[in-house]
Amino acid sequence: MTIIKQTDFIDSIADALQYISYYHPPDFIQAMYEAWQQEESPAAKDAMLQILVNSRLCAEGKRPVCQDTGIVNVFLKIGMDIHWDSKISVEDMVNEGVRRAYLHPDNILRASILADPAGKRINTGDNTPAVIHTSVIPGNTLEVTVAAKGGGSENKAKLAMLNPSDSIVEWVLKTVPTMGAGWCPPGILGIGIGGTAEKAALLAKESLMEPIDIHKLKQRGTKNRVEELRLEILDKVNQLGIGAQGLGGLTTVLDIKIRDYPTHAASLPVCMIPNCAATRHTHFTLDGSGSALQTPPDLSIWPNLSYTPDTNARRVNLDTISKEEIKQWKAGEVLLLSGHILTGRDAAHKRLIQLLNDNKPLPVDLKNRFIYYVGPVNPVRDEVVGPAGPTTATRLDKFTEQILSQTGLYGMIGKAERGDNAIESIKRHQSVYLMAVGGSAYLISRAITHARVLAFPELGMEAIYEFEVNDMPVTVAVDSQGTSVHKTGPKQWQKIIFHKLTT
Repeated sequence: MTIIKQTDFIDSIADALQYISYYHPPDFIQAMYEAWQQEESPAAKDAMLQILVNSRLCAEGKRPVCQDTGIVNVFLKIGMDIHWDSKISVEDMVNEGVRRAYLHPDNILRASILADPAGKRINTGDNTPAVIHTSVIPGNTLEVTVAAKGGGSENKAKLAMLNPSDSIVEWVLKTVPTMGAGWCPPGILGIGIGGTAEKAALLAKESLMEPIDIHKLKQRGTKNRVEELRLEILDKVNQLGIGAQGLGGLTTVLDIKIRDYPTHAASLPVCMIPNCAATRHTHFTLDGSGSALQTPPDLSIWPNLSYTPDTNARRVNLDTISKEEIKQWKAGEVLLLSGHILTGRDAAHKRLIQLLNDNKPLPVDLKNRFIYYVGPVNPVRDEVVGPAGPTTATRLDKFTEQILSQTGLYGMIGKAERGDNAIESIKRHQSVYLMAVGGSAYLISRAITHARVLAFPELGMEAIYEFEVNDMPVTVAVDSQGTSVHKTGPKQWQKIIFHKLTT
């Protein structure tokens, strides 16, 4: 009989979560590097370069690859012959491991989990509880898969109860464009087919724990319908031209993962869950011999790349900016921002709107300022701020018109596309929306030279900060005329790809 000690299990969970916070899986690095080498879209190639450089910096500095250090998912396969040497439950051991990982003083991870989700939404402070899936299997070992899933990609999960005669491929191709760019492509799509609604979702999530192996599949050929679907969906999704960060390009997905399960004769449940450019997961086994600690990868697996902004990039002083200058910027143009910006996410915007509705003064003056949609990681050592990549701007669309019309805000910075109403507001107020690259959080943080909290400190990472930045790279995503690069880019590259396929 194998005895699994409480301390060994907790230590292994904590170590795994620290490890995946700063080390991408090697298969992901290789796949992203190959996609970068093949990419022809300048905007997409620049975005992928930032992701690759950010990944190496995080591996070297042992800091999170993304400011959103995720909601923890844990998959347990518990051998029937093991015995627990523990005074607390399996769930409590997992959550203690999460707690220790996220509060580790040398690499503090962002606490993003909120209790009372339909009510007060209070941050638990240590990223607990995890989402835990348990199965009991024959054997005398404990197999554990640990993942950290970002909110931007998790929010794009899609579930459909198709008719048995419906085409899964058609549903995927119809659905992927509706997901926008908030899941930070290029990444991986996990698809679960069959079972029931909740089983399909679990299958999709489990499939994302597998390594990228689409190239091996292409080389050896398919053996069954699932493998045929993987290749067909990969090619057809990439032909959509969505590209890195939704800017248009050759690669939208690096791999398609599919798991299936028997289902009812009247049913065809299908769930699709994306993994973003900050894909994070690892596996370990406990056999009673002690804790299972991760082995650091050889840094040589990362390509030796550096990031230098476009030589044609426009340098902008945010402290002296004018509306006339903003009107000159064009969608797709690269800017290097210097000066002071404010930050604010969902919770801060909700409070600002309430104050405006109540005719009360705001705690910060937004006039002639730029606001960055970000929730940074706490700093460690000599950092000014921890990794500070953008959150999905689309979630803030509901606040855009009122903020622009009542505060005099000049512009916004985030990731992914803006909806039609937000674009119309930007055009009406001759404002602008700038896009930073999701998946380059540590790289972006190096452009931040000073940070201080100005309002709502009780919101933690969702407080309003003021950042001083120096040459922070962004792309004009929606210009003052309402032109959106997230609309023009994919359309352009869909035509280019179609031309390549037909000539």
